[in-house]
Amino acid sequence: MAMNTRKGFRFTNYEAPDQTPFEKLFEIFQELITHTSGDVEEALDWLRELDKEYELTDEDYTIDDFIEDLKAKGYIQEEFDIDPTQGGEGEEGDEKPGGGNLSITSKLERMLRRRALDQIFGKIKRSGSGDHRTGKSGKGDEHTGEFREYRFGDSLEHISMTESLKNAQVNHGLDNFSLSEEDLVVEDTQYKAQMSTVLMIDISHSMILYGEDRITPAKKVAMALAELITTRYPKDTLDILVFGNDAWPIPIKDLPYLRVGPYHTNTVAGLQLAMDMLRRKRNTNKQIFMITDGKPSCLRLPNGDYYKNSVGLDEYIVEKCYAMAQQARKLHIPITTFMIAEDPYLMQFVREFTKANKGKAFYTGLKGLGEMIFEDYEQNRKRRIKG
Repeated sequence: MAMNTRKGFRFTNYEAPDQTPFEKLFEIFQELITHTSGDVEEALDWLRELDKEYELTDEDYTIDDFIEDLKAKGYIQEEFDIDPTQGGEGEEGDEKPGGGNLSITSKLERMLRRRALDQIFGKIKRSGSGDHRTGKSGKGDEHTGEFREYRFGDSLEHISMTESLKNAQVNHGLDNFSLSEEDLVVEDTQYKAQMSTVLMIDISHSMILYGEDRITPAKKVAMALAELITTRYPKDTLDILVFGNDAWPIPIKDLPYLRVGPYHTNTVAGLQLAMDMLRRKRNTNKQIFMITDGKPSCLRLPNGDYYKNSVGLDEYIVEKCYAMAQQARKLHIPITTFMIAEDPYLMQFVREFTKANKGKAFYTGLKGLGEMIFEDYEQNRKRRIKG
């Protein structure tokens, strides 16, 4: 199997069975649009390069045909620029060559999240109400499939009429049919713990240093986790923030466009924002997931200036990080750190940070990042509600 490596992208020749020309190109295009952070023109440029090398198209179906299909199917759209020096609504002459700038639509944003979920977490069955069990039965909101006798105080909506009528028929017969309280059967239910999660993503420059693209796998994990929670655990909440010199929240729909910047790593600002977000949640269980290469190198001082140090681990910055970890622990917010670098001194920092929070840490390469986050999310969701 031939392989091509360009700009950190890795592609292999692959012929999927029973794919239309559009479907074949669309698979590749979705991968490219993720790598290019939603830049349609750049993704199409790469697709044309791959077409030249691997002959992905022929005269019956060209890249131009593919672009027209993307538009027709509602995956990309044209956005027209208006010259700010001209009045009115803009004219034809204000458009860029080709009619305007191409951008992806909300439909493709959703598809990218679904694709990331399938790639990383596998084909997970969609559920309308979530399925995180607590091991505690009673007056909950999730059916267990098991039945028991009616007890005073049970909600009428939990009575199984089918099973109750069966009981009445057995107990009283068809000729003298009646339904009494003793015949009633209730379908048992379980409580479902709710979880509020904040996912922190490091977008400092080190996430693309040394030719290693760390941000794209992190972005895919975020999209997959967002799709997982909104489809399987709709009562849970997920907030996403990014942190560089500062920290700020981003909406789920903007995940495909995520890029690194010329930033240092202000881990403290990220943790402060994450805890502020979780303080506003009423859910019993709260947690922070942090994807980082592990090296805090920046702080915002009270006067608004930045304190930065990229050389080694700065003791002042590190102590502030430990203090934040302890503060989260007092708020009963565990922090799970997914460390995607293997420098021994950074791993030692993460170990001390995790100890201060009594949280967890995974020292992982990029390949297993998604699986680790999924497994940890599932485990954390099995906590029982106290009461």
